[in-house]
Amino acid sequence: MGVMNKFMNFLGLQEEEEIIERERSAQPEEPDHEIETSPFEARKNTKGNNIVSIHSQKNVRVILSEPRSYDEAQDIADHLRSRRAVIVNLQRVRTDLALRIVDFLSGTVYALGGNISKLGPNIFLCTPDSVEIQGSITEMMAEDNEYSKMR
Repeated sequence: MGVMNKFMNFLGLQEEEEIIERERSAQPEEPDHEIETSPFEARKNTKGNNIVSIHSQKNVRVILSEPRSYDEAQDIADHLRSRRAVIVNLQRVRTDLALRIVDFLSGTVYALGGNISKLGPNIFLCTPDSVEIQGSITEMMAEDNEYSKMR
């Protein structure tokens, strides 16, 4: 019911029955049964719902690094600054040097808003803020150890 019809009805110049008849005649007749469309057709007909990420997943890289000296920690930090995840294997480095490298990488990851996770003995995963880590390898390793003890 339009504003004009309400106004005319309020003044008593028009009755509601006439308004209802005009509205019915103005509306096209709809069929009694509904046509079912598949979800694929409904999705195909909608426009403007396509969202495309600017940062393509094609450019995601994981760097494997096995530093032998403390100087190589800066190269790993450069990879993190370039938004690349780095797996760092410190098994061939002395314990005191491995500690220094982990401290340096922890500070780098913290400054970038990323994460560092231990994957195994002396193996770490360093990720920038654009990469999310889910799950925990150490829990899975503990479960595997319990499973092997049961056998």
